[in-house]
Amino acid sequence: MPSTTKLARIAGPIHLRTTSRAAGGLCRAHNAVSWTPCYAALARYYASKSFPPHSVITMPALSPTMTAGNIGTWQKKVGDSLAPGEVLVEIETDKAQMDFEFQEEGVLAKILKESGEKEVAVGSPIAVMVEEGGDISAFESFSTEDAGGDKKDEGAKTETSEASEPADSGSKSAPKSEEPAIKAQESESTGARLETALQREPKIAPAAKRLALEKGVPITQLKGTGPGGQITKTDVEKFQGSSGTSASPAAAGAAYEDIPATSMRKTIAARLTESMQTNPHYFVASAVSVSKLLKLRQALNASSDGKYKLSVNDFLVKAIAVAARKVPAANSSWRTVDGQVVIRQHNVVDVSVAVATPIGLMTPIVKNVNGLGLESISAQVKELGKLARDGKLKPEQYQGGTITISNMGMNPAIDRFTAVINPPQATIVAVGTTQKVAVPGELDEDGVPGVEWDEQIVLTGSFDHKVVDGAVGGEFMRELKRAVENPFELLL
Repeated sequence: MPSTTKLARIAGPIHLRTTSRAAGGLCRAHNAVSWTPCYAALARYYASKSFPPHSVITMPALSPTMTAGNIGTWQKKVGDSLAPGEVLVEIETDKAQMDFEFQEEGVLAKILKESGEKEVAVGSPIAVMVEEGGDISAFESFSTEDAGGDKKDEGAKTETSEASEPADSGSKSAPKSEEPAIKAQESESTGARLETALQREPKIAPAAKRLALEKGVPITQLKGTGPGGQITKTDVEKFQGSSGTSASPAAAGAAYEDIPATSMRKTIAARLTESMQTNPHYFVASAVSVSKLLKLRQALNASSDGKYKLSVNDFLVKAIAVAARKVPAANSSWRTVDGQVVIRQHNVVDVSVAVATPIGLMTPIVKNVNGLGLESISAQVKELGKLARDGKLKPEQYQGGTITISNMGMNPAIDRFTAVINPPQATIVAVGTTQKVAVPGELDEDGVPGVEWDEQIVLTGSFDHKVVDGAVGGEFMRELKRAVENPFELLL
């Protein structure tokens, strides 16, 4: 029996540039935050059939949790030359839509997985490459089976095994099924030519069809009285259902639409569900005056000569870093290292900034905020936000982070809200909108306090009780309030 021999080919690391939702790889880098892909995306095959020497490109693992991916747009077609650094294909992982930058020279001889194919398991063949001058036509009949066949999705396998009941180990053979065999049925086909839905639709005037949809009248039950049996508006208005009343509007069409969840949406759902189930959240809210902060912001922006434009969020990012340094327990994470559970207390403050994008929530990171001034923070937040919305974040720009800020203050309807912790972090700060609040003012001649208006926001901290005790969370919020209400200290 012929066999297929697979020889591992070490081709050097395969570098990636994210264009949408981003991911990592399988080899952990020295800082344990970013990830780089391994060497398993390319293998040399000598198939059982008589194919010339070639290399099979397999689905790479582009993030630590990726078990399968979706094939996006191929940037190369059969016959195109491949050069290191060129984008071969877009791959949607569980975290992002990524550009797969190839690092080998050769010619694309065969595409095994077309654009749009979903849930392609890691390690499954996706394309064939030959060396320059190789016989491309020899691979027209090359199939996935010739490359060793598709791999099984380990994630799906695990999910299935957990959902299924274990077999009875006391029986050495499975009992025979008692269900009767399914009887063959004759086809009900009339042998007529297949028709589209529009061809099967009764003859109906456009105005009558629109009225029928509005009233929820089933067109197939109408009998046309117009020329040639055409259904008219009068026929629709006169229609009475079996109960003697017109059909309900709900019958006009589907009451809902099922939208397939993207890999990124599935990942967001899984991570946030896990966070709520495994992290005992508690919440601490504080009303904070931002009147001084707003005046300082206005003065700094007026003197910037257009070099920068600070936002309230820039000040809050800096304030969170100041508070986190004073209460380091809030800048910690719950981890398992070498089988031992530890609380990792971070010596630098890397603030993840929640950004809403068309494809889901992303959290790019402003790193080492304590070492940055407000101008640098503002520039990085703007740049990272644009990259996130354009889907061009690199893995190292959103993987990691030690504490998170989620700001919905730009929405005047949001007084306050609570946010879900971004694991493995232990703290996230939710920011509401700015509101004018009446506060006691200076005393008048009669000793009666006047009324002044203060600009305030409500900051709500979500804490993981495994890491941050209630009193410690309260201390963090006190330091955060102090930093925001004394913004000149943020300039030191």
